Amino acid sequence: MSYLARDDRPADKAARYAELEDEILAVLDGEPNRVARMATVASMLADAFPVFFWTGFYVVDPDKADELVVGPYQGTLGCLRIAFGRGVCGAAARDRATQIVDDVHAFPGHIACDARSASEIVVPVFDADGGLIAVFDVDATETSAFDAADAYALERLMARVFA
Repeated sequence: MSYLARDDRPADKAARYAELEDEILAVLDGEPNRVARMATVASMLADAFPVFFWTGFYVVDPDKADELVVGPYQGTLGCLRIAFGRGVCGAAARDRATQIVDDVHAFPGHIACDARSASEIVVPVFDADGGLIAVFDVDATETSAFDAADAYALERLMARVFA
């Protein structure tokens, strides 16, 4: 069952994201620490949508510019390291573009950190200079849980929180 298959309409999802963005920005007001910002975003998003079962960041490793290392997250154990180009997170990092995967089992090279994952969205996170600092990953136990409304809202949120 996807998020939109429930009683919620797309406008309701967009409204919830807008409300949540305001809440997150208010909580983070004046907080300069990037790790604290990531932890707060992961926590608040994990709590906001029942379909989200894993939310978190994979941060560009400062010692290996082509590798992601797990950062703040909510959920079960995440993968510790992911090379650019490997899996959904690595594709988002390599391409610097949001990835929406309706069925992770059909995605070539998907990394199964948790077998319950059925669909995924990964959004690249950029700093104020446009440099890639991380990717934000959300997994759902349902297929086709994410769409363009999720991509738009999460891209906007990441830009407002980290750029």
